[in-house]
Amino acid sequence: MDIETAFHTVGEFGPYQKRAVTVLVLAQVYMACQSMLIVLVGYTPEYRVEKQDGGSSGHRELQQHVIFTEDVDSIVTEWVLIRQQAYKVSLAGSLFFTGLLVGNVVFGPLSDRIGRRPVYLTGLFFEVMFGYLTALAPSYEVFAASRLLVGLMNGGIGLVCFVLTQEYVGKSYWAMTGTLTSMIFAVGIALFGALGYFVRPWRTLATVANSSGVLFFLLSVTLPESPRWLYSQGQTERAEEVLRYMAVRNGSNATNLVLQRVGAAKPGGPVSRRGGVLQLAVHPVLRLRTMVLMYVWYCCSLVYYGLTLGASATSGSRFVNVAMYGLVELPAYPLCIYFINKSWAGRRKSMSSFLFLAGSACLCTTLIPENSGSLLSITSLALLGKLMVSAAFNIAYVYTSELYPTVIRNAGLGVCSMSCRVGGILAPFVPSMRALHASMPFTVFCLSGLSAGCLGLLLPETLNRPAADTLEELSGPSGSRVLENKALLYEEEKLKSNHK
Repeated sequence: MDIETAFHTVGEFGPYQKRAVTVLVLAQVYMACQSMLIVLVGYTPEYRVEKQDGGSSGHRELQQHVIFTEDVDSIVTEWVLIRQQAYKVSLAGSLFFTGLLVGNVVFGPLSDRIGRRPVYLTGLFFEVMFGYLTALAPSYEVFAASRLLVGLMNGGIGLVCFVLTQEYVGKSYWAMTGTLTSMIFAVGIALFGALGYFVRPWRTLATVANSSGVLFFLLSVTLPESPRWLYSQGQTERAEEVLRYMAVRNGSNATNLVLQRVGAAKPGGPVSRRGGVLQLAVHPVLRLRTMVLMYVWYCCSLVYYGLTLGASATSGSRFVNVAMYGLVELPAYPLCIYFINKSWAGRRKSMSSFLFLAGSACLCTTLIPENSGSLLSITSLALLGKLMVSAAFNIAYVYTSELYPTVIRNAGLGVCSMSCRVGGILAPFVPSMRALHASMPFTVFCLSGLSAGCLGLLLPETLNRPAADTLEELSGPSGSRVLENKALLYEEEKLKSNHK
């Protein structure tokens, strides 16, 4: 039997898979806390500077004349990161996103080569270690370096963790587990806001937020390797062992489960060798999909983080703001589950539609006066835009994992996530474009959402279609759009002419 039939026999989402997925999904709470840490520990309170004799002086003397009028303990108050030193707070956040970018590029192909489980456990272990280094940092330089390293691990294991939740279950549950992963991440943001309210000292907050990673690491040690990855690598016997173990835990009688050997790749064989980041540029179908998906992920990230940063500047409690901008995403996930499983909507149309709606919401903000009513205001439309782009972002994760074969799935997700991090790095600069014109930031978000929605329609639909395990399975016309079929025909003609 093939791998999909085996999951039907073992149980697509049995009791054991529910426990394994629960561990991986709840780990998103820890990752969300690390992602949002700088928002609270880098808070700049109100302050005043006493008059200094002799005019302006260096930063060391400025520290002696600064009085913070709010009772806040943050890296700003400890290292006096104000005025010329204020950029260091944003720099620490940018370093975290830079680490995410590098982690996506490195960890994705690495897990495709050596396996999901060892990469995930190693990355989680070191993220916890670097997280404690953040809490104990004796200087800003050590703090900034630790944020880079935490981002490196966070970006890598977040990707592998998502893929594992998909590959532990049957394909019919991929949409649900992918949506659940994103939803718990949003819940983690809200929980971090509540945690920050009760734990005010920044070092204590960083320590408490990081300590949950120890629990998730201990729970993850018992998780098995992905049977889909083992099968795609030709390690059929090990895949059968994992599936039989799942069957026993699920109460299913599958002791005679045997996977087909026909077409399976041997370790180091042709299919295994052809997997890798290079295939994303060489393979005609993967090349088109990757170009479109990278742009979609980039625009999703630019709009998502841009709206978050712009909205978080509103007045009110910073703890409430963090919680609110996490909770506002929650309605997006039931919408995703409903639409992407309908034959008349599917993955492709749903993702493009949500991107269109996000762009339209940003367009409407340019038509509304700044001092309008509370029901229809720039803030409410910005939150609506974030709700829509959150839905599109969630579908992009699920959709992308289905568009790439197993042998190259993590590499594909890694490259797409890399472009996502580029959008995250550039997002803080978009609100500053308000200096050119008040509507300029939302115009950028509008054009990004509308253009990404249009390009997303070029991708093939994956609803109710079997997931590809090897690159050869992409050659069939059933899973390709017209442009991809033309690319395959062009590649075949090119090979024939070269052969002649």
